[in-house]
Amino acid sequence: MSEELAGKVALVAGATRGAGRAIAVQLGTAGATVYVSGRSTTGRRSEYDRPETVEETAALVTAAGGHGVAVVADHLVPAQVEALVRRIDAEQGRLDVLVNDIWGGERLFEWDSTVWEHDLDNGLRLLRLAVETHAVTSHHALPLLLRNPGGLVVEMTDGTDEYNRSRYRVSFFYDVAKSAVLRMAFALGHELGPRGATAVALTPGWMRSEMMLDHFGVTEDTWRDATGQVPHFCISETPSYVGRAVLALATDPGRARWNGQSLSSGQLAREYGFTDLDGSRPDAWRYMVEVQDPGRPADATGYR
Repeated sequence: MSEELAGKVALVAGATRGAGRAIAVQLGTAGATVYVSGRSTTGRRSEYDRPETVEETAALVTAAGGHGVAVVADHLVPAQVEALVRRIDAEQGRLDVLVNDIWGGERLFEWDSTVWEHDLDNGLRLLRLAVETHAVTSHHALPLLLRNPGGLVVEMTDGTDEYNRSRYRVSFFYDVAKSAVLRMAFALGHELGPRGATAVALTPGWMRSEMMLDHFGVTEDTWRDATGQVPHFCISETPSYVGRAVLALATDPGRARWNGQSLSSGQLAREYGFTDLDGSRPDAWRYMVEVQDPGRPADATGYR
């Protein structure tokens, strides 16, 4: 634990589980006050029907050395987001880091399904969850973030701009959603940079989230057993890895050099020198270009 972010305030929107939870906890290790928002609360699960809650995330932030504050909010409802930001202003008077990690589309997209074959309601719901929520959150939160110079906005997505630009990602709706978030960071960079803040897009690699571990029937301790089902899972990383990437950006006084750019956890690990929990440095996007996509046998040697 450190005190590098003592006195700083963060909002991690979509922090119930996965990357959002890990990012919140990593910011907590540096002493930040972290507001964590999401729809899953004690006694009322979201449509995911998962057991994780925002209260659990807040407790983990506090245990890590920060101060976690759980706020139940649906970021598709502007009034709820506006109330959340008003609360942060009333209680803290500032916002230094905004992480837009809202997603919620794992059960909505269909692999390799054309736009005319894909369930339309699910596809449109996915776009609302992945894109509209980010816009709503930025609209309400950025005036508070800009009140003090040096703010950081992190738009979480899947894939770098370079990778996604030339590759079809899963389906029409998924592809559009993830590309839109990349463009959001680019646009925010233009709007925030001249006003003293920094916006970036950030992607983890193949992340061992709670849902992914459950999907393969493994735990974090036994994750390598999943490579028997999907050999390329050998390049996977914990959610804490991208959490450490956000922490590195948040504690870097020179982070403005990244403004408007698309970044990955592996790229930032090389730049800042942090590692995943096991001491490795997975570089998933380079691995996918050089090993997985060309159809080479799974081998993470030289990529971890």
